[in-house]
Amino acid sequence: MPQNRLFEDLSGRISALLAQSPAKDAEKNLRALLASFFSRLDLVTREEFDVQARLLARSREQINALEIRVAELEAKVSKPNV
Repeated sequence: MPQNRLFEDLSGRISALLAQSPAKDAEKNLRALLASFFSRLDLVTREEFDVQARLLARSREQINALEIRVAELEAKVSKPNV
Protein backbone atom coordinates (compact mmCIF):
# COMPACT_ATOMS: atom_id res chain seq x y z
CA MET A 1 0.00 0.00 0.00
CA PRO A 2 1.60 3.24 -1.09
CA GLN A 3 -0.11 5.22 1.67
CA ASN A 4 1.33 2.92 4.32
CA ARG A 5 4.78 2.96 2.72
CA LEU A 6 4.74 6.75 2.60
CA PHE A 7 3.69 6.94 6.23
CA GLU A 8 6.27 4.33 7.24
CA ASP A 9 9.00 6.14 5.32
CA LEU A 10 8.14 9.48 6.91
CA SER A 11 7.86 7.83 10.29
CA GLY A 12 11.23 6.13 9.89
CA ARG A 13 12.95 9.34 8.90
CA ILE A 14 11.38 11.23 11.75
CA SER A 15 12.33 8.45 14.18
CA ALA A 16 15.93 8.54 13.01
CA LEU A 17 16.02 12.30 13.46
CA LEU A 18 14.41 12.23 16.87
CA ALA A 19 16.52 9.32 18.11
CA GLN A 20 19.43 11.72 18.13
CA SER A 21 17.54 14.18 20.32
CA PRO A 22 15.62 13.93 23.60
CA ALA A 23 12.33 14.64 21.85
CA LYS A 24 10.50 11.29 22.26
CA ASP A 25 7.26 13.04 23.17
CA ALA A 26 7.52 15.13 20.04
CA GLU A 27 7.88 11.92 18.03
CA LYS A 28 4.68 10.50 19.51
CA ASN A 29 2.84 13.74 18.85
CA LEU A 30 4.14 13.97 15.31
CA ARG A 31 3.19 10.35 14.61
CA ALA A 32 -0.33 11.03 15.85
CA LEU A 33 -0.51 14.20 13.79
CA LEU A 34 0.65 12.44 10.62
CA ALA A 35 -1.68 9.50 11.19
CA SER A 36 -4.57 11.90 11.64
CA PHE A 37 -3.59 13.83 8.51
CA PHE A 38 -3.32 10.72 6.32
CA SER A 39 -6.55 9.25 7.64
CA ARG A 40 -8.44 12.37 6.52
CA LEU A 41 -7.12 12.11 2.97
CA ASP A 42 -9.25 10.22 0.50
CA LEU A 43 -6.49 7.93 -0.75
CA VAL A 44 -6.64 4.60 -2.52
CA THR A 45 -3.99 1.98 -3.00
CA ARG A 46 -2.27 1.55 -6.34
CA GLU A 47 -3.95 -1.84 -6.72
CA GLU A 48 -7.41 -0.32 -6.18
CA PHE A 49 -6.62 2.43 -8.69
CA ASP A 50 -5.44 -0.09 -11.31
CA VAL A 51 -8.58 -2.20 -10.86
CA GLN A 52 -10.80 0.84 -11.31
CA ALA A 53 -8.83 1.96 -14.37
CA ARG A 54 -9.31 -1.48 -15.97
CA LEU A 55 -13.03 -1.41 -15.16
CA LEU A 56 -13.35 2.02 -16.70
CA ALA A 57 -11.52 0.95 -19.87
CA ARG A 58 -13.77 -2.12 -20.18
CA SER A 59 -16.87 0.02 -19.66
CA ARG A 60 -15.75 2.44 -22.34
CA GLU A 61 -15.23 -0.43 -24.79
CA GLN A 62 -18.71 -1.77 -24.05
CA ILE A 63 -20.27 1.66 -24.47
CA ASN A 64 -18.51 2.16 -27.81
CA ALA A 65 -19.71 -1.26 -29.02
CA LEU A 66 -23.26 -0.47 -27.91
CA GLU A 67 -23.18 2.92 -29.64
CA ILE A 68 -22.13 1.24 -32.88
CA ARG A 69 -24.88 -1.37 -32.51
CA VAL A 70 -27.52 1.29 -31.82
CA ALA A 71 -26.39 3.26 -34.87
CA GLU A 72 -26.66 0.12 -37.04
CA LEU A 73 -30.14 -0.66 -35.70
CA GLU A 74 -31.26 2.92 -36.23
CA ALA A 75 -29.98 2.76 -39.80
CA LYS A 76 -31.97 -0.46 -40.41
CA VAL A 77 -35.16 1.02 -38.96
CA SER A 78 -34.87 4.28 -40.91
CA LYS A 79 -34.38 2.52 -44.30
CA PRO A 80 -37.57 2.49 -46.32
CA ASN A 81 -38.81 -1.01 -47.15
CA VAL A 82 -38.62 -1.69 -50.86
